[in-house]
Order: sequence, then structure tokens, then C-alpha cells
Amino acid sequence: MLIGAHVSPAGGPANAVARGVERGCDAIQIFNQNPRGWKPTVYTDEQVAEFREAMASSRVDALLIHAVYLLNAATTDKEMRDKTRASLIASLRAGDALGAHAVVLHPGSALGGKVGPAIKRAGKVIAQALAESDSCALHLENTAGTGGTLGRSFHELADLIDAAGGSSRLGLCLDSCHLFAAGFDIRTEEGLASVLDECVEIVGAGRVGSLHLNDSQTPLGSNRDRHADVGEGELGRRGCSVFLSEPRFAELPCVLETPGPDGHGPTRAQITLTRRLLGQGVKRRS
Repeated sequence: MLIGAHVSPAGGPANAVARGVERGCDAIQIFNQNPRGWKPTVYTDEQVAEFREAMASSRVDALLIHAVYLLNAATTDKEMRDKTRASLIASLRAGDALGAHAVVLHPGSALGGKVGPAIKRAGKVIAQALAESDSCALHLENTAGTGGTLGRSFHELADLIDAAGGSSRLGLCLDSCHLFAAGFDIRTEEGLASVLDECVEIVGAGRVGSLHLNDSQTPLGSNRDRHADVGEGELGRRGCSVFLSEPRFAELPCVLETPGPDGHGPTRAQITLTRRLLGQGVKRRS
């Protein structure tokens, strides 16, 4: 498993690699544009070359690009939908240029509307974005189920993939906090294995392509997306260890999006703890 953290690309994407190295990461995740604004970032040839050189000379083996949270592919608002499409295309093209493992996307929200039509709208936007980019994978992230957010169940995720055309570029990013908040009890080896069996049965084999490791501030089935630092929430160290050591996750990038002790994201100490929990889980299974 490639363990890493969400880091800032301020000053250029090569700097994100350096920040990952500082934390001892095998993988990094970045926003490719200001998360509070709509203007997409287009990296220059020089920035792309610097990034690839930095990756080649570091221990970092995988990049995830997280599409910003402003996007809502399911919206009924045409202007918002157009902005979402443009931003998602920019993210996928950045992924193509930088050689990213995948772009991670929150599929969107039905808000107060019906889920079925919202999934169809989101699928159309996703299909258009894939058509306007080359080869970078797009991983739909499961959600905690707050309000009208799409992706709280494997049935919704499967429907989204189908609505987007079922491309082989489409996969899932499973977030441990979101799974737990949505009612999936993944705190034991048996519980997690059952959840993944359900995922494979409904979504299909080979669709899970990346992971987010976040503990949960809120209880099982709360439908609230509140990240806690690893081992300090409702999953606890044992639950995080179970998630990390699941054999079907062994080759995937797993990124921490935890708040950190100072509110500035995952630290090197948290990456070290995560590796220790992975090792403990592997020992229990052997």
C-alpha cells in the first residue's frame, strides 16, 4: 500500500512532491486549482517537467488530484453545471499531463430533488469530461450521505458509473470515514470483507482504485462527514488498522485527509503511525 497525505501544491506541483517527502509519503494528493475559486489551473510545460523530475527522484510513487468541492455535476443550474464540467476537464487534463494515478471526484448532490434524475445529470457531465480528456482515471468518492449527496451506497455509485457510460477509466475512491458514517461497519476484518464483497457484487470487480484513510468524529450511520485524526475517532486504531491491512487494498494509494494536531493537515508522525497500524493489521491476518 502507498501511504500518503493531501498536501499543498502552492508554488507549483513539484513543491507538493517536496511536501510529501517531508512527511515521509509514498503518495500525495493535491487540488489542481484554488479550492475556493472556479479558475482552473493549467500547468506549463516547465512545471510539468519539474514535477516529473521531482517524482522520479523521490520516494513518492503516486499522485491523486482531488477535484475541488465547489463542483456539483448533478445540479439543475446550467451555469453551475458548465463550470463543473470545465473544472473537471481541467483536472483530468492536469492528471494526463502530470501522470496522475487518478482524479477523485465527489459526484455531486441532488439537493432537494430526486436522486434518479440527479444521477443521470451527473453521469452526462462525467461522460463529457472523460470525452474531453485522454486517459487519466476518474475515481468517484463514496459519501457520508449528508443531505442529497450522491454516492452514499454502492447502488448509487454503480448507477453513476452506468450513467457516465461505464468507461474503464471510471473507478471508486473509498473513504473510511464516509463508509462508516453511511452505515457500513468496517471496524472488523469480517465486517470490512463483507462490505467489499457487496461493493464487488454491485459495482463490479476492479473498480476500487484509491483510498482515503480518515477516522470519524461521529458514530456509525450518522451521515455526517466529520474527519478525525487516525485512531482518534469512532474507528479507533483497530478499525484504521483493519482498513489499512485489507488484502484487496494492498496495491492502492491511500491518502490521509485528517485535520492534524494544528489543523494544517496530516503530519509526518501521523504517516508513521499509519504505517505502524498497517503492520499490526498485516500481522493479525497472518
